[in-house]
Amino acid sequence: MERFMELNAWLNGLVWGPPMLILIVGTGIYLSLKLNFLQVGRFGYVMKNTFFKMFEKQELAEGEISPFQALATALAATVGTGNIAGVATAIAAGGPGAIFWMWVSAFFGMVTKFAEIVLAVKYREKTEDGSWAGGPMYYITKGLKLKWLAVMFAAFGALASFGIGNMVQANSVADAMNVTFGIPKLFTGIILFVLSGMVIIGGLKRIASFTEKIVPVMAIFYILGASVIILTRVTMVPAALGLIFAGAFTPSAAVGGFLGASVRQAIRFGVARGVFSNEAGLGSAPIAHAAAKTDHPVRQGLWGVFEVFVDTIVICSMTALAILVTGVWETGARGAALTTAAFNVGLPGPGGMIVAIGIALFAFSTVVGWAFYGEKCVEYLFGSKAGRIYRYVYLPFIIIGSVGGLSLVWDIADTLNGLMALPNLIALLGLSGVVINLTREFFTHKPKGKKGTYAT
Repeated sequence: MERFMELNAWLNGLVWGPPMLILIVGTGIYLSLKLNFLQVGRFGYVMKNTFFKMFEKQELAEGEISPFQALATALAATVGTGNIAGVATAIAAGGPGAIFWMWVSAFFGMVTKFAEIVLAVKYREKTEDGSWAGGPMYYITKGLKLKWLAVMFAAFGALASFGIGNMVQANSVADAMNVTFGIPKLFTGIILFVLSGMVIIGGLKRIASFTEKIVPVMAIFYILGASVIILTRVTMVPAALGLIFAGAFTPSAAVGGFLGASVRQAIRFGVARGVFSNEAGLGSAPIAHAAAKTDHPVRQGLWGVFEVFVDTIVICSMTALAILVTGVWETGARGAALTTAAFNVGLPGPGGMIVAIGIALFAFSTVVGWAFYGEKCVEYLFGSKAGRIYRYVYLPFIIIGSVGGLSLVWDIADTLNGLMALPNLIALLGLSGVVINLTREFFTHKPKGKKGTYAT
């Protein structure tokens, strides 16, 4: 067991180490260059066709759920504890400068996720029961013609769903509820089990219906809390931004309980936490977007740009600024404890409760979102019947995760989550020409959304 743990630690170091992070960001840079920095030149168009058309229905387009429901399902799985604890970890380990590199990874990640979704819709297929299935395993199989690589992705995704998407999240909720409200972890696990079951057993349409309601609520709830802290200390914002930009290029000196950080640490932890937070390049979100009602792959791909923007540029930045303007980053605290300290200082009394409830909502939505990802991976490997059975296998792990004591499982799941990226990045690079051609076609004609305008 000890040797196995050492092997996993070594593999995890490779998966989340500099080479893979360079590959992930490098893929985003390559695609940005090929698509003429779409995230800048077309940002206004993206916002107009996503944020300002959030609840518009695409009744005439093929698909299973609305574009916003697909976004909400993807955001439910993406916006998790990484937005609260992950950002704090990046600052504690890499200094304030890590936030700059988190922004850099998100900037290029917008195009990476755009490309993933474009390919997911392009190569999606209709299953026997009339539902839609897509994602990296499908565009690797149909686009690259590499079945074995698609099987690898699906296997890593199915296994990772039990850890990163399930047990780790359940444990985060149980910990937060126990520390803040004194609720026993087992009790929290049982409640999560029941609530998750009510959503997950209903399949994609029930998951989508749930996430389109909870995602806006949880995001606004947390953003409002962070905004109050930042606005009441608005005079400290310029200094906080100064720390971010200075720390990005010069070592952060030791201050108080903060041990200091090199520029290399700032880059590594900033990029790693950014990728972990928005999942651009990992190949998870395209699985949800593949079921969206849309007349063209690029139209749905625009939601990928918006998704990374909301997750990292907005929510993660709010967490970072709250930590920096309150000065708690110098205390030596880490993870969720650091974010909790910032909210307690910024909002004495309700601050800690906002973080605890935020963690609960974020983590719960992640459990629900990842249930769909895992199901589709299992369905690809073993058929639709196995996919439905997966739902019932997935749920008990929520209770197991809530009571803790599974650090090895979490470490393995973290490694598997990272391993998902490799087959996906190979596909993104290999099929970049398809993305470029579809993007050029879309922006040349700018379809109005009529059925049959474009084939999916």
